[in-house]
Amino acid sequence: MTDTPRQPIAILGVPFDEKSSYLRGAAQAPAAIREAFHCPSSNYFSELGVDFQQHPDILHAGDIPLHGDTLAQFEQITNAIKARITAGQRVLALGGDHSITYPLVRAAAGHYANLTILHFDAHGDLYDRLDGDPLSHACPFARIMEAGLAQRLVQVGIRTLNAHQREQVTRFGVECIEMKDFQPRRLPDLSGEVYLSFDMDALDPAFAPGVSHYEPGGLTTREAIDLIHSLAAMPIHLIGADLVELNPVRDSHGMTAMTAAKLMKEIASVMYCR
Repeated sequence: MTDTPRQPIAILGVPFDEKSSYLRGAAQAPAAIREAFHCPSSNYFSELGVDFQQHPDILHAGDIPLHGDTLAQFEQITNAIKARITAGQRVLALGGDHSITYPLVRAAAGHYANLTILHFDAHGDLYDRLDGDPLSHACPFARIMEAGLAQRLVQVGIRTLNAHQREQVTRFGVECIEMKDFQPRRLPDLSGEVYLSFDMDALDPAFAPGVSHYEPGGLTTREAIDLIHSLAAMPIHLIGADLVELNPVRDSHGMTAMTAAKLMKEIASVMYCR
């Protein structure tokens, strides 16, 4: 039996924050993450031993060029990811606000059937509408689930559910692990094709102050990395991922950008290993 060739991982920026409900600034995140990634205070290796400077199968692919209104930009995001998938690549997208997960998953679902989404966040992002907007960054998982783009949604770190979002959890059959019930190093069993969406405010603001929505009581950086690493031991195909909601405008000394760059390396490493 021959080994199956590994798919290259394209790291692709999505500088979009037009659907942020409170503060803008997340569109600046891809550039900030790259700057932190190249900072000589660290190096280019992940904890799993992948060299992100020299690896031939990890592609630093710049930003998706975006223009026009929101629907046009979402279409551009979807088309860019479809093109990468068709070329045999998997994409780790650097947002941007969380609204981009909808067009990202829309692209992946067109190629991969029966997706499971693993979602790390302080917020459920399941609103039917926020302030009348169905495409708000508070709504992507409602749009994804109602469109049937994923068969399973597992959320970790949630600590802001209101009555409406609890109704949405029930409506869509979401497996929601609220932070009050979180157990370190424990995820539900996952299998098959998995898409990972990581919102930086899943972390406690003590570890990630550079976000728009402070919600105390979140994950530590170590807990998050351990959970990401645990995916490497599961029978899954990690087909894509996004890392969203870093807001450099609120960051302190680039600390959150450095954390995001670290998470980028660990997520991409697990994608490659799987």
